[in-house]
Amino acid sequence: MLRVHFTADDLARVRVAAAPDPLWEIATSFQALIGADAPLLFEEWRRLVRPRVGPVHGLLAALLPPRGYFPDFLTPDLRGSFDLAHAVDTVLGTPRVRLRGDLARLAASPVRPRPLPPGTRALADGEPEALRGLGAVLHAHHRHALAPFWPRIRAQVDADRAVRARAVLEGGTDGLLAGFRPVLRWQPPVLEADYPVHRDLRLAGRGLLLQPSFFCLRRPLTLALADLTPVLVYPIQHTLGWAGGAGGTEGGAELGALIGHTRAAILEDVVTGRTTGELAERFGISGAAVSQHTGVLRRAGLLLSMRHKKYVVHTITPAGLALLDGAQASV
Repeated sequence: MLRVHFTADDLARVRVAAAPDPLWEIATSFQALIGADAPLLFEEWRRLVRPRVGPVHGLLAALLPPRGYFPDFLTPDLRGSFDLAHAVDTVLGTPRVRLRGDLARLAASPVRPRPLPPGTRALADGEPEALRGLGAVLHAHHRHALAPFWPRIRAQVDADRAVRARAVLEGGTDGLLAGFRPVLRWQPPVLEADYPVHRDLRLAGRGLLLQPSFFCLRRPLTLALADLTPVLVYPIQHTLGWAGGAGGTEGGAELGALIGHTRAAILEDVVTGRTTGELAERFGISGAAVSQHTGVLRRAGLLLSMRHKKYVVHTITPAGLALLDGAQASV
């Protein structure tokens, strides 16, 4: 059980990250890649990515076991930046004392299947060649496993943020935290979640960063050391078939059905996120008609739909934005 303890100051400093964190996605996607969980969501992605994974990923296998602790220094506070190069540089700039402490904690993990390989000793000592090797591995995994799918990953995270924004508008911070059920359970002033170990995280006025993650599964993640910037990484909703080729045959066929003012207007209107009911009211059509239109747009990869409580929120994807931008540029 994880219990996050809030003060009044902490409630005023809760925020949701603006984008997926490349380092948390590297860590969680590697664990998803070597595991077998959620086959409906990730099996197609695993099939596409595994042939690209070479021996260079052996270091990640040592640092990112499928369960249990992995080093905090792999997911540092990026201070609002989501640039991959900056993120990797931040990892490589970890002080030697942190490297040693985190890797010692990893070596002592009771669920590790085998000892750390000898090469991690050079990493713990902060040797430049070992650090450069780690940087190369992080970039390689992102290039092979994440970059080809990043627009779709980003679109799903953006859709989640639209849902969280609505929760804030309707109920403030209390509504935001209450909206994470069943993954997170808000029982003021404590946020609870299922967790492999018992952990009490006392924010003590520092606030909390809620980080949406595409590859985080079922339960949230947080850093092991209590003195680091508090962050809670939570799993988002997914759309089945997300790893399939964007703009493939099926999408191309659906694009032919997009001719018409209503769908174009709906696509433009969901840039900031709209519910089915809101779209029906704005365009003077039935909810069933809205569902038909959004279904076509969704199958074409132009919008995403996420259920939140009793309603469904529709948001635009990068492909939808590109289509709108192209239409506006031709006017």
